[in-house]
Amino acid sequence: MIKISLITVCLNSAETIRDTIRSVLAQDYADIEHIIIDGGSTDGTLEVILEFKDRVAVIVSEKDGGIYDAMNKGIRLASGDIVGTINSDDVYTDNRVISSVVHEFLISEAQSVYADLEIVDRNDLSERVRFYGSSKFQVSKFRWGWMPPHPTFFVRRDCYKRLGLYKTDYRVAADFELLARFLYGGRISFRRLPKCIVKMREGGVSSSGFWGRLHQNLEIVRACKENHIYTNFFLILFKIPLKLLEYTNFVLPQKR
Repeated sequence: MIKISLITVCLNSAETIRDTIRSVLAQDYADIEHIIIDGGSTDGTLEVILEFKDRVAVIVSEKDGGIYDAMNKGIRLASGDIVGTINSDDVYTDNRVISSVVHEFLISEAQSVYADLEIVDRNDLSERVRFYGSSKFQVSKFRWGWMPPHPTFFVRRDCYKRLGLYKTDYRVAADFELLARFLYGGRISFRRLPKCIVKMREGGVSSSGFWGRLHQNLEIVRACKENHIYTNFFLILFKIPLKLLEYTNFVLPQKR
């Protein structure tokens, strides 16, 4: 059986992390290694995590160098064949998500799999705010600032050994840089699972107002240049009108 490592990084997430852990525990797939990396929370997060200490494979709580440093800690500790991440305020859409991901790896023999995501109200997970689809993704779209939804991205662990971990000198776009490095520069094979698999609560560092968006886009331009993808700041801005369409909640029918 393929072993799956799921990494959750958190800092002061006491209000939401219980939902995340329960979402992982509810999965119908048997061989899951859940690794939680806490950055030294002071709001009771660790106490919530310890409620599940007998069912979480690895728990680390210590200060770190930020979210991407914490993700790297989790990857180094992972022993699964495939590694995914689930944020401390996210949940899976149903209890068959990991089974579906594993099935996609098996039938496609791809090195990575991604899917769709919906952004939901922080206080009502049934209230969709925005749909982040992946059906139109192509590697050529990195130059426009597009990438598959990072929380839906699963990859074989040996790709990290070969292509490296998250770059910790990025503040908000190391996920974009890593996907560009893996899918464009490293040319690892990928497969889309035509299913919405993650509910992400709205908010976050990369979406914190105008200056947060500006910094994110500047880091995306840098990531493209570092991975030899032609772009510029104005090309990246062209994605904004298309991103606004995600708030219409219109989803095209999907065929399997």
